[in-house]
Amino acid sequence: MSDLPSQHERTQAEADVVSRHLPDGYTAEHVAATANTTSPDADPTSPPEPQDSLRLQGGDIHREIFKIGARSKLGQRSATFGAPTIRRSSTFLPKNHVPASEQRAPGGFRRQFMQQQNRLSAASNPVTRTFVSFLALYGDFAGEDLAESVDDSVAATEDEEEPPPTETRPLLGRRKSTRRPIKPGDAGTTKSFFTLLKAFIGTGIMFLPKAFNNGGILFSSFTLITVSLLSCLSFHLLLLCRKRYGGGYGELGSEIGGPKMRMLILGSITLSQIGFVCSGIIFIAENLRSFLNAVTPGPTMPVSTVALIAIQLVVLIPLALIRDISRLGPAALLADIFIFIGLFYIWYYDISTIATNGLHPTVQLFNPHDFTLTIGSAIFTYEGIGLILPIQSSMAEPSKFPRLLYIVMVIITVIFTSVGALCYATFGDKTRVEIITNYPQTSKLVNAIQFLYSIAILVGTPVQLFPATRIIETKIFGERASGKRSSAMKWKKNALRTALTVLCALISIFGASDLDKFVALIGAFACVPLVYIYPAFLHLRGVAKSPMVKAGDVVLCVVGTGAMVYSTVVTISTWVRQ
Repeated sequence: MSDLPSQHERTQAEADVVSRHLPDGYTAEHVAATANTTSPDADPTSPPEPQDSLRLQGGDIHREIFKIGARSKLGQRSATFGAPTIRRSSTFLPKNHVPASEQRAPGGFRRQFMQQQNRLSAASNPVTRTFVSFLALYGDFAGEDLAESVDDSVAATEDEEEPPPTETRPLLGRRKSTRRPIKPGDAGTTKSFFTLLKAFIGTGIMFLPKAFNNGGILFSSFTLITVSLLSCLSFHLLLLCRKRYGGGYGELGSEIGGPKMRMLILGSITLSQIGFVCSGIIFIAENLRSFLNAVTPGPTMPVSTVALIAIQLVVLIPLALIRDISRLGPAALLADIFIFIGLFYIWYYDISTIATNGLHPTVQLFNPHDFTLTIGSAIFTYEGIGLILPIQSSMAEPSKFPRLLYIVMVIITVIFTSVGALCYATFGDKTRVEIITNYPQTSKLVNAIQFLYSIAILVGTPVQLFPATRIIETKIFGERASGKRSSAMKWKKNALRTALTVLCALISIFGASDLDKFVALIGAFACVPLVYIYPAFLHLRGVAKSPMVKAGDVVLCVVGTGAMVYSTVVTISTWVRQ
């Protein structure tokens, strides 16, 4: 009898999953014969009585699906239907044995036959064993389901109303769940390799030369390597938590640390993404300003940085209103292409210049005045933690992901260190925050890279803003708030997205004068907890067993907290002092 509560809970969980996919007004419970008759004393405002699911087209075929919900509403003793539970030892069961309860599930008999015939190989074996388990499989950003509510999806026009339940309506039509099911991963190792590269190599790499100027070439190189090693350790801890508990970053926080921990994680994700967007807006404005200054005649600059930030809103606000993030994919890919074009040009110019002229005479091994800014900028550069868990979920063989991740970390560390060191060695204390402006402005190639690079990042900026927008929308309006059935809700969401974009522009105007300090502040305050503190805390609370492992988690938490507080305070004080 001790197993009845757990069995009842499993039945209830299955019913909750299935109910989100079934039409309203139909049930497999016992319905009285008079259910369809209307009493003259009946209240017309009361909801209609549910009808038997057999009245639907194909009712006999999908009857078992409706029975899943009906069984969950029975008492624990009634749910047994009076039949005794026969327990058999698993020692004498065949290898591919499927329990009778799973055979009764939709598709269960066919699944048992396939397993007995050994036709489900290791390569084709489904991730889920039952129909209900498949319905409960979802996707994520940072492990979070940040997709639009189903009513706002691009599967139908935004003004289309969902028809009422009828006999011709598909049984498994539009889902009521706000989370979208995800296919089992099918990405190969090569595809996942390039996806990881794109996740880590963003606009942050262009701020590294100024970070090397702030810290010195030796200290900055050591800092980048150290940050890389600590990031690998944190990623490893996060993957161990994912292996044990499943789910995404926020879900791990909720499972291990409770709802408040989940709110902390989502809050840090929101702050970091807004910081990335603001730094990108400033970077675009400064690059466009240099481009216009180079291509327009006359000694005066025609447009100020503040005006260029405001002009970007003309493009950013409409893009921010897009509900389906997949539509922004080509823009993000375009930004990545121009980032790599810029990197190749930087390597070519710096190496040729150093080979001809040698190191710049102002190069320092260590800068004792602004070295703390280097720490925040280095952490800011490793901005891909939000995509670690989703990329692992997309792989056909997730077990290969840790090794692949470490290989990518080695490669990007070499790229980051080489770009920062070469640029600083070339320009010395003349190194600017927007490194492209250091290169010959009379070169048409440099002008083209500046312009195309800026435009590509501009149209890719909403991709970075999308997670923050969805987190805030879900917090304010709830997960089921839909702009399809309510035009008022739709415009409320549009107003929120517009306001958030304008807020990013205002923050960018504030931080435009000292972009390197702004980047360091975002890295110290928002990125350090995500990369170092939260993974260690989750591993300490949910996975660590031995005292030595727990002590290591505590040390990482303490070091991360100390680095966050120290770097944040010093960056702010340096900003205010200057």
